[in-house]
Amino acid sequence: MSGDFHIHGPHDHELEHVSHHNNSHSFANQIAVTTAILATIGAIYSYMGGATQANAMLYKNNAAIAKTEASDQWNYYQAKNNRQNLNLLALDLLPENKRGSYEKMAGRYEQEKEEIKAKAEALEKESVEWNHRSDEQMHLHHRWAQATTVIQVAISMAAISLLTRKRWLEWLMWGLSGVGVISGIFAILQI
Repeated sequence: MSGDFHIHGPHDHELEHVSHHNNSHSFANQIAVTTAILATIGAIYSYMGGATQANAMLYKNNAAIAKTEASDQWNYYQAKNNRQNLNLLALDLLPENKRGSYEKMAGRYEQEKEEIKAKAEALEKESVEWNHRSDEQMHLHHRWAQATTVIQVAISMAAISLLTRKRWLEWLMWGLSGVGVISGIFAILQI
């Protein structure tokens, strides 16, 4: 008769309790792990967004510096042009025997102007290149910011789904997580 009689020990009661409530613990654990992973991804995205924004500002500053240097060169070019014009005017006003040094100076100014013009044009080109690089970095920054925002919303959905135990909110969290990760991949690929 002892084979038909079963006594529940404390461990049997605990096993039954865990088996009945295991689904809610696994749901909470799954959401908690997902939230931690999303927070890590979001932190990386946020860092990359800040880095690209800083690069964009640095490149824009370099463009402004190059543009200012180009402007300085154009002003210098104009000063040389004015001096050349004064020498040419002097050539018209002076007698023939006193024109030699003025002709040499006018020729020298013409040569100097060409060098200054080439330098000014190179600086303007450099400014355009820096502006282009800045624009590329700002586009990339926006990609990182979009990815970070979607990941943050996914984290919020994870918390709400955990509190309400609504499966549709969990699915929304998964969908937003996927969109956030894909947005980050687009940023990495610079698309």
